[in-house]
Amino acid sequence: MKVIEKVEIDAVTDVVCDVCLSSTRVADEGLEFATLQAQWGYGSQHDGERYELHLCESCFFSTLAYFKQERRVQNLFSEDGCAEVMKADGILGLVATDDYFRDQDSKTADR
Repeated sequence: MKVIEKVEIDAVTDVVCDVCLSSTRVADEGLEFATLQAQWGYGSQHDGERYELHLCESCFFSTLAYFKQERRVQNLFSEDGCAEVMKADGILGLVATDDYFRDQDSKTADR
């Protein structure tokens, strides 16, 4: 026997970018956003702190560009110079390409 009742539930209806405060809703596609997370453990300066930021596509790629620039600056005077760092900049954090249905295993993804 099925017992049917109306129930009220909480559901995510939108995710707002924590940087520019714009909606991450894409017409007819749902929500498109990136999540930047950190959980600091024992011995770190921020022990017990957890962070979660949601970024729209534009803010994510601006942040990624900043990380790439920081990597170049940090390795400016390394033995290899910037050549190796600049070569690797294109793949910083990239785990898959052409993964339109999000079904690729990150271990076998093209890099």
